[in-house]
Amino acid sequence: MESELVISGIGVSKNVVATIVSLAAERVEGVASVGENAITSSLISVFTARPVSNEPAVESDVVDDKLHVVIRLSVFYGYPFTKLAADVRSAVAAAVNSQMGVDVSSVDICIDNLVFPKE
Repeated sequence: MESELVISGIGVSKNVVATIVSLAAERVEGVASVGENAITSSLISVFTARPVSNEPAVESDVVDDKLHVVIRLSVFYGYPFTKLAADVRSAVAAAVNSQMGVDVSSVDICIDNLVFPKE
């Protein structure tokens, strides 16, 4: 796996892209976290048959000189998924464009976890 993307003549680490994307997504109301919380995931896998996901929280690549992003989220119960995904897409595209000065072709949202509020 490459650790650097070249877009618009600039080399950018995939970790930098992941940081920009994660910070933008975590600011969206209804997002609990980007990726799975490592402690929670480990405890869940110990007490259930559910395996811990090995998927990266943010994946990115360049298609036609535009950035394509896949982001895995844990979201709070009670937020409609379609609106939440649209809000995350907008926030990520704006952050990437603002910080990196490149266009985003698409942001694919994967909701991997549902977090219930404590009562």
